[in-house]
Amino acid sequence: MHKRVEWPTVLMLLATYALWALGTSVVYGGAPLLGVIVTGVAITLFSSLQHEALHGHPFRLKWVNAALVSPALTLTVPYGRFRDTHLAHHHDPILTDPYDDPESNFFDPAIWARLPAAVQMLFRANNTLLGRIVLGPILGNAMWLLGEARLFARNAPGVRRDWGLHALGFIPLVGWLWWAEMPFWAYLLAAWLGHGLLKIRTFLEHRAHEVATARTVIIEDRGPLALLFLNNNFHAVHHSHPGVPWYNLPKTYAANRAGFLTRNDGYAYRSYAQVFRSYFLRAKDPLPHPLYPATDPLDSR
Repeated sequence: MHKRVEWPTVLMLLATYALWALGTSVVYGGAPLLGVIVTGVAITLFSSLQHEALHGHPFRLKWVNAALVSPALTLTVPYGRFRDTHLAHHHDPILTDPYDDPESNFFDPAIWARLPAAVQMLFRANNTLLGRIVLGPILGNAMWLLGEARLFARNAPGVRRDWGLHALGFIPLVGWLWWAEMPFWAYLLAAWLGHGLLKIRTFLEHRAHEVATARTVIIEDRGPLALLFLNNNFHAVHHSHPGVPWYNLPKTYAANRAGFLTRNDGYAYRSYAQVFRSYFLRAKDPLPHPLYPATDPLDSR
């Protein structure tokens, strides 16, 4: 039964806001570089908590969960848009589809073939773990904001509402930064770092596979990155049981490790250290979807 209040998540949220406040004020005032790092880590944790909120944690009331994570700490991603696109992503049969999965990193092969060589080179650089951390926040946000601008222009359902609420979420952020030690340009660096750390988690969360349940990874890590991502490295567990709170994901996995690894066809890594060794300077997947029909959508017009 879902608990009325999930206190570990509440405490983590309070700790994250405290870390963010300290990073932008006291820590930045004493050591600016450290302040940017601490704030970037807090932004990553905050995004992980937004993910918990959209899945119904820590309270039963959705509006309370939304209010708790409404400040625009990540700058570019309205909570409501994150909620709607991520819940759409949770429909496992569409995972990795270049059109239907909002979080896919794959291209339709026909679209990929038409891209200019310079653009392909940029995306290839972004397709290594190092590139995803460094370039990913810029390239990913540029593509995200362009897509959102198109939806906003044609008044797609909920988009203008969620961006309007996001604008209100800037009020506490700007008010705090007006008082705090950290200038806005330094906060942009912290946000870049926060988004870059998140790219470590999303880099190989899903793969192309004919079986939907085999598309989602398990990374058996219990270290600092697992905490930063609130155990979402047990991603196949999360997709199978999205209502399980972050602090119970490792226990849920341990109770049926063989079953989860059978279900996802052994798509697993022992740790993030193994991931870094394998893919820091090397791509894991091709950019054109390897199982997608290589037909040009313009041919059907």
